[in-house]
Amino acid sequence: MTAGSRARVLAELGRYDQAEEQLRLGLLDRPGDPELLALLAAVLRVAGRPADALVAADAAVAAEPGWAGAHAERAENLIALSRAAAAVASAGEAVRLRPAEPEVHRVLARAHLAGRDFGPARSAARQALAFDPRSVPSLLTLAEVERVAGRRRAAARATKAALAEDPEHPGGRWLIALLNAERLHVADAMRGLRELAADHPARLDGQALAWPIVGVLAGLRRGLAVGVPLVLAVRLTARWWALAGCFAQAIALVVAVVMVSFAARVLLPAGRVPWRCLAFLPRRGVITGLVAAGGSVAMLLTYAVTGRWLPLLLAVGAVGLLMMSGAFRVRVTSLSAG
Repeated sequence: MTAGSRARVLAELGRYDQAEEQLRLGLLDRPGDPELLALLAAVLRVAGRPADALVAADAAVAAEPGWAGAHAERAENLIALSRAAAAVASAGEAVRLRPAEPEVHRVLARAHLAGRDFGPARSAARQALAFDPRSVPSLLTLAEVERVAGRRRAAARATKAALAEDPEHPGGRWLIALLNAERLHVADAMRGLRELAADHPARLDGQALAWPIVGVLAGLRRGLAVGVPLVLAVRLTARWWALAGCFAQAIALVVAVVMVSFAARVLLPAGRVPWRCLAFLPRRGVITGLVAAGGSVAMLLTYAVTGRWLPLLLAVGAVGLLMMSGAFRVRVTSLSAG
């Protein structure tokens, strides 16, 4: 078994450090080997080290500029680094070199998607599908494009078509769970994620199962960042408008009720699992955010009842703390369409 073969097996098992070690040993015997360099870039990227991976991908391109695979891997790393324009250029070069290869069209679709250029992303994904309309990776690439573009029905159709070909495909199952989460079908989403985590523990960690907490915090942050300043602004017009105080109290009540209802709609169906996975998140920031959001809602309710300045000012302070607590994103390990 070659170093590349051993590294692929180890990477599939989630043992990225050992896969990297095998590849670097292989490169000692075959320095400048473009396939080993591209595989090293892929392993480093999946392991969450896109900057290091880009160095290896650049070396692969330099070693063999005419190989589409090296350009495609370089594009993948540029996507991971949020350098969409450069990713499109690299993926475009891969397509130029191998126009009949579906994978390079999928990479080009993902590169356009990273720049939120949905039309070209959709066209590239459909071009990949033109080579094989039943290709699971191509169907899932199209599904991801449609999901990010906000066309959830089209995304669901493409995902279901992929799962009809391969019902156990982790990328398809992940997308179905994600679509359910975005539609606030929380129980279905959690059930899908729990089953996926049980089948692929190395590829889906506790952060993904904690998504309801992350989602609630993001929603509360957005809602309170608009609602609390609006209440304050209306209250400040009381000098010129006699009904401003009553109107501000009514707005405060509406904002508080909406925030509580939203949190309950997400967290109650999610059950205990997200809280058990809290340790996988930046715990201090999450707890600070939850306390600040809860405090802000409580103060809004108090202001709605009493009309006093102090609860409103405390709500403003709590929102400031909420905004400073930071935003969190769920990290998922290698559930790509390809």
